[in-house]
Amino acid sequence: MEVVTFHRTIAVAESSQPSAARFLTREIAGTVGLGEEDSYRAGLVATELGTNLVKHAKDGEILVRPVAGFPRGELEVIAIDRGPGMADVSRSMADGHSTAGSAGTGLGAIQRLSDDFDIYSEPGRGSVVYVRLRAGRGAPDNGHSMRVGAVSVPKAGEQVCGDGWTIRHGVYGLSALLVDGLGHGLQAAEAADAATAAFRRQQFADTSHALQAVHDGLRHTRGAAGAILEVDHDKRTARFSGVGNVCCAIVREGVTRQAVSNSGTLGHQARHFREYTYPWSDDASFVMHSDGLTAHWSLNGYPGLGIHHPAVIAAVLYRDFTRHRDDVTVLVGRRG
Repeated sequence: MEVVTFHRTIAVAESSQPSAARFLTREIAGTVGLGEEDSYRAGLVATELGTNLVKHAKDGEILVRPVAGFPRGELEVIAIDRGPGMADVSRSMADGHSTAGSAGTGLGAIQRLSDDFDIYSEPGRGSVVYVRLRAGRGAPDNGHSMRVGAVSVPKAGEQVCGDGWTIRHGVYGLSALLVDGLGHGLQAAEAADAATAAFRRQQFADTSHALQAVHDGLRHTRGAAGAILEVDHDKRTARFSGVGNVCCAIVREGVTRQAVSNSGTLGHQARHFREYTYPWSDDASFVMHSDGLTAHWSLNGYPGLGIHHPAVIAAVLYRDFTRHRDDVTVLVGRRG
């Protein structure tokens, strides 16, 4: 089970900020056990991403997250901008191509330095570049039936995130928890931590029993909204239980189906822990999010986005639909 942490963010709009992104990335690399060589490589990636944002984009942002729970340390870096975007991504990736009078090796160099790499760009909207780095340039863990990605960012000015999420992979799918501690700041983060700890403690017969356990585990906290989704490829079902305003949608062939949550507050007033079952297929995706993201999002206006890494999808939704006044978490999963 992946031990999940939130993203730390650096705004990148002027020439001094790529160095701040490099320092942050190298600092976080040390927390997951990346050695000096890999830490230096991570710093180069952050520098190149930041430099590209300054030269070619507007409203740039770099997100960095340590990833624990695997045999070796991993680090995730996501660069986001809000324009102008690239008309031809493959041409922009080629060494020697530049629109700013530079050597034109930025994106190609980033891909070569990365262990996992993905990019999505759309003219007029901007770009998202996703990078994973592993100690010793190790191979990815491909033993799971689903790929998952997320963006989780604290409210501006807060040092901790009041949202939490975690994944339990299984032979035929996964179980996912997303929780939003009431308010923001330290007490909200304590509620989120208590919820994820209760979820991890044991296996449950269904999502309603799991949510009841989370409710019981939150009684000593200020409480939270939360939801649990269980995907079973073999049974072709997605089972869901939610209390409060954590949203979940199942997306297939351009159609988005919202799952039903019950009213209440986990840890305090939650009377109903009902499980709802929805059809699932191999081409489906799920999107779960806290109320830091507006509910009026859609993937229909993003050509080709659905085939990209789930973290890229989450980053696009974060970029275009965040409310900017609360913690925000977007969790996306699909068949790998």
